[in-house]
Amino acid sequence: MSTNPSRMAWLDALRGPAALAVALHHSAWTFIPGVWAVVDRRIDVGTWGVFVFFLVSGYIIPASLERRGDVRAFWIGRVFRLLPLLLTALGLALLLAYAGAFALHPGLSSRPLPLAVLGNVTMLQELLGVPAVISVMWTLSYEVAFYLLVVGLFAMRQAHRSAGVAIVLALAAVPLGLLMTRPVIGGRADLVAALLGVTAIVVIAVSVWARGGARAAAAVTGGLLGLALVILGSRIGAWQGLTILAMMFAGTAVYRAEQGTIRWRTAVATVATVLACGVFAKDDPGWAPAMLLAVGFFAAAFALRHRAFPRWLAHLGVISFSLYLLHPLLLGVSPNLPMFFLILVSLGYLTHRLVEAPAQRLGRRLTRPSPREPVLSASSG
Repeated sequence: MSTNPSRMAWLDALRGPAALAVALHHSAWTFIPGVWAVVDRRIDVGTWGVFVFFLVSGYIIPASLERRGDVRAFWIGRVFRLLPLLLTALGLALLLAYAGAFALHPGLSSRPLPLAVLGNVTMLQELLGVPAVISVMWTLSYEVAFYLLVVGLFAMRQAHRSAGVAIVLALAAVPLGLLMTRPVIGGRADLVAALLGVTAIVVIAVSVWARGGARAAAAVTGGLLGLALVILGSRIGAWQGLTILAMMFAGTAVYRAEQGTIRWRTAVATVATVLACGVFAKDDPGWAPAMLLAVGFFAAAFALRHRAFPRWLAHLGVISFSLYLLHPLLLGVSPNLPMFFLILVSLGYLTHRLVEAPAQRLGRRLTRPSPREPVLSASSG
């Protein structure tokens, strides 16, 4: 199996608008709240953006792991893709907060500092009941849980069962969501949160540095941990949390169908099941339209994937993580909506060039295949 990077340009064409949609959602509430209240009653543009991101992750992340065929390379690649910019953004947030230009979550001061650092640096804070330094980091917790699950399935040689996993998660989301309206992990459960956060670090570290059975056992343990965190710790509830995971695996099902490992009718049925179970997960009139339009937007881009997309759109996709993570920091310093987006795109380009791109190059150098390094491989089905 292989994925040709030149054929993935359509994914960048999705990421850019998705990041800008989330930025628009938050900035419009700041600059034009009256107008945006009318829009938000019809469609939650921010939710639309994050579901596009989740579908993209579902499509590309398992493909990336299977293309490498190496759990160690996968985790190192993810760390160097996400952590350098995250640490930069966290540092900027703390500096702006000190200057009075950015408001930290009031709950941060009431939690032990080591736990706040652990939750935010592992990106699992949303599932550990720890306030995020930057509000939009909540989606990263579900991304990490998805990575843990994908690696666990890969270790068990069950990666090809993405469609079945998506359907099971979507169907389980409804009864679990009705039974578990509040997270079990949360509140003042500091010791439990700390133990779970440390466990996540340990299983990832063992997956990276151990070999053979120990690596496989750590990967499977991590998968179970990722699932448990979403069920027991999701701040937005198990129904929404599992719907997010199911949506990512639905994106994987589309990839499987494209590769010919499952039938297209299976992939379509998977997406339809996730939508049917997920549209009622939140009592918000803008939630269901956002989910439906996110799937429609993804489907349209997928249908056009063999065509050329405008270069500027691809560039926005390349800097989308910077746009997404940094835009809340600008809301306290930007004077108006047009200036906000001008500054945001300029800053995103700068941080991508100075932080993201060098870190990604270093990650690629560290993960070059070694003829002496055994890998944990699995059939893609």
